[in-house]
Amino acid sequence: MTLTKRIIPCIDVDLDDEGNAAVYTGVNFEDLEYTGDPVEMAKKYNEAGADEFVFLDITASAEGRETMLHVVESIADEVFIPLTVGGGIRTREDVKETLRAGADKVSINTGALQRPELIEEGAAAFGSQCIVISVDARRRFDEQGDHYVSVDGESCWFECTVKGGREGTDIDVLSWAEEAEERGAGELFVNSIDADGTKDGYDIPLTEAVCDTVSTPVIASSGCGGPEDMYEVFTEAGADAGLAASIFHFGEYSIQETKEYLDERGVPVRL
Repeated sequence: MTLTKRIIPCIDVDLDDEGNAAVYTGVNFEDLEYTGDPVEMAKKYNEAGADEFVFLDITASAEGRETMLHVVESIADEVFIPLTVGGGIRTREDVKETLRAGADKVSINTGALQRPELIEEGAAAFGSQCIVISVDARRRFDEQGDHYVSVDGESCWFECTVKGGREGTDIDVLSWAEEAEERGAGELFVNSIDADGTKDGYDIPLTEAVCDTVSTPVIASSGCGGPEDMYEVFTEAGADAGLAASIFHFGEYSIQETKEYLDERGVPVRL
């Protein structure tokens, strides 16, 4: 039986000048533009036929604060599809509290890189299906990596970054993907810092390299400009899910239009 490909809208949430949660959209994690209210947007996507929904608190880790759990609770009351929450999750207790607030899965980046045992602790306590490891990857064209791929005729490796790509870690994405899978991650959420917000298409070399390295389901993120990009990342890179933000937020394409485009081309989706 062929598994259906998932279409997942994502909101990047931060605090506005008055301390209220707000959705922002940018390019390469910069030049953020106010986009809407997180609870209202979650409700809209639930009704629009999204397969899952992702809520990312984009400054929680960088600012060392906790995730906005009160907002998560409000969203959980409105959506009846799997909800993944990320940002500021650093301990087993953070995982517990986020799931208790209504999340079905937690997305962890910095906390797992700093202490990989967190993956095992979360998987053992709550099940691997709850633990999504988020990877903010960027290309490096030097000799410091473990694994290399060819991109536009050049050899590069992918580095794990933190703080929205502003800080490198010198950790090779493919080595980290293997370790995260071994430690019990149930899913990998692969973001491309290079492609983020560009609408030029997903980073196919990055996504394909991760999909070839692990058997864990891979969510492709960053760079989607339309249904054709989803088709490409599913058929060429082997992603299990395609995540997008701005094309849905600004009404360029609907979830239904995207699924119909894929279905017409033989990609299995839930209509």
